Amino acid sequence: MSQDYTQEINRRRTFAIISHPDAGKTTLTEKFLLYGGAINLAGSVKGKATARHAVSDWMEIEKERGISVTSSVLQFEYGGYCVNILDTPGHQDFSEDTYRTLMAADSAVMVIDASKGVEAQTRKLFKVCVMRRIPIFTFINKMDRDANDTFELLDEIEKELGIATCPVNWPIGSGKSFKGVFDREKGCILTYEDTQKGTREGETTEIALKDGETARSFVGEELYGRLLDEIELLDGASAEFDLGQVRKGELTPVFFGSALTNFGVEIFLQHFLEMATPPLPRRADIGEIVPAEREFSAFVFKIQANMNKAHRDRVAFMRICSGKFDASKEVRHVQGGRTLRLSQPQQIMANERKVVDEAYAGDIIGVFDPGIFSIGDTVCAPGESFAYEGIPTFAPEHFARVRQIDTMKRKQFVKGITQIAQEGAIQIFQELNYGMEEIIVGVVGVLQFDVLKYRLENEYNVEIKLENLPYEHIRWIENRDIDMDRLTGTSDMKKVRDMKGNPLLLFVNAWSVGMTLDRNEGLILSEFGRD
Repeated sequence: MSQDYTQEINRRRTFAIISHPDAGKTTLTEKFLLYGGAINLAGSVKGKATARHAVSDWMEIEKERGISVTSSVLQFEYGGYCVNILDTPGHQDFSEDTYRTLMAADSAVMVIDASKGVEAQTRKLFKVCVMRRIPIFTFINKMDRDANDTFELLDEIEKELGIATCPVNWPIGSGKSFKGVFDREKGCILTYEDTQKGTREGETTEIALKDGETARSFVGEELYGRLLDEIELLDGASAEFDLGQVRKGELTPVFFGSALTNFGVEIFLQHFLEMATPPLPRRADIGEIVPAEREFSAFVFKIQANMNKAHRDRVAFMRICSGKFDASKEVRHVQGGRTLRLSQPQQIMANERKVVDEAYAGDIIGVFDPGIFSIGDTVCAPGESFAYEGIPTFAPEHFARVRQIDTMKRKQFVKGITQIAQEGAIQIFQELNYGMEEIIVGVVGVLQFDVLKYRLENEYNVEIKLENLPYEHIRWIENRDIDMDRLTGTSDMKKVRDMKGNPLLLFVNAWSVGMTLDRNEGLILSEFGRD
């Protein structure tokens, strides 16, 4: 591997931003882009139809509702680093997309609302990070509003998420009395001032903590006295900063600020880029693949249809895991067993695309997909043949029967629902003896039904009716030689097949699963689908 490759790979930082809805994740993402010069004016995430939309929200339904329902990939340069941000949906109904995106990240930035602390979705996503042992950096946001007690916030992170915390800076007040942060390493106060929304950070004054007179004039007698007490307590109680522990995912550095008013964002970005790891080795069926020691390889973590309405295209997003991608060279699609050239390789900033000739380990590229790629597929150099570990699929928790309103549009309907299912957001099942005439849709969160209905109507010109079904439990049948007609179950059980033809059972009640196993000797059921 040439030295040039190694240098390019080592300056990559690829991370996902995770949070509960409304913690300010999309606003923080935009401010990063502002510092990287990728945009000139930050957008407004919510607001009237005339307002500027968040850069990372491109799907029409996202613009209408003001929520992120798909993960965006954003790249920018900052301070000699090449930064790849994976912006994820915060809403729990779209958590499956976030899980897959975390598979493509080397570290995660967790955004927490200072007035709400650790929320349900934060817990769920955090567990995925722990499972992958990726470094986690915490940004406690909205300090310009009244916040919870700082020690209580840290205690909550440690108890709820089971990770040690190390504050890199410390807030001085909150809400209207928010005066700035104390930088523990430098031993100085960085003063806060409200800036015009959508602009870069205002002028920050740096005051040495020991310069009591100047510090008091900026933050006031009471807050200065409280800060001295809190620093003393903090030095005795908080974990020591240990970069090794951070990189193992055992210690989270904590930062405070306000993404909306732009205070503390650049400080956080600078520290993060220094502390975060360059692209990490990945597990494959032949062992660990080290980024700078092998030729090009990547895996598909996301598929998105109709990103550009004018082209009706389908894009497969790939995380490059090793080597250098060269658009002029052929690659091997391992699962497809063929050699091909990746068509129209591009890097995407929300809905703006840039065709690329080369990219390196750590980068994310989108390639035109004529329908040959699936989530989890591996591509590598023609002389290689290995597969990266699979991406887990999650069992749906809500089911509905889909009916077309206009049966003359059968072709568009089948194409639309199949393409959306291939993206992984929904799963479709067929009644055993009906094929595509009777389709049941399964989703992790009910909001996915709204997205499905909206997208079929707007992208495929097909109207549907959804009839909710009572099933809550799904099991794949592991036995390859099962005779579905002879299988006896309970009255609340339904026999279906998934898109790959695998047999499944749907149940209304959990006890029915055990009853069905008792009635069919040798039957093996699984909560996870198989490739």
